[in-house]
Amino acid sequence: MGVLTDQMKQTIGRVRLGFVATVCADGTPNVSPKGTICVLDDDHLMFADINSPGTIANLRTNSGVEVNVVDPFVRKGFRFKGNGVVLDSGAEFDRLVGLFAARGTSDAPRRIRAVVVIRVDRARPVISPAYDQETDEAQVRARWVRHYLNDEQRS
Repeated sequence: MGVLTDQMKQTIGRVRLGFVATVCADGTPNVSPKGTICVLDDDHLMFADINSPGTIANLRTNSGVEVNVVDPFVRKGFRFKGNGVVLDSGAEFDRLVGLFAARGTSDAPRRIRAVVVIRVDRARPVISPAYDQETDEAQVRARWVRHYLNDEQRS
């Protein structure tokens, strides 16, 4: 059994947006959203480098990475820590680009410059302080759906 549980996999598949934290050469943090984050297998996540030169440069220098995937409506998700490997050529790269194409990544073979495979060493839940007052997930979801709908109506 791997590190990634069925619940983690379902959350990643549903949310599809992860925030990837890496460390810059000067030691400062870098956080970048990745709309292609997905599960590769029970122990690995991956994302496509479509326009991520800073993240890729950071990972080539320091492979340490954390990914946060949080459902904005229920304010719950997961944080994944591990090490990332950048693949930008070869048979495995081609295979993974094919997986992104099959998932619907538009014009994947042309747009994807590299694929980052992250070996997940630790996974922990992220739960919002909203649950300190509203312990029911349905209540939290309803509150944030109202929030976003009201925001759209103001636009």
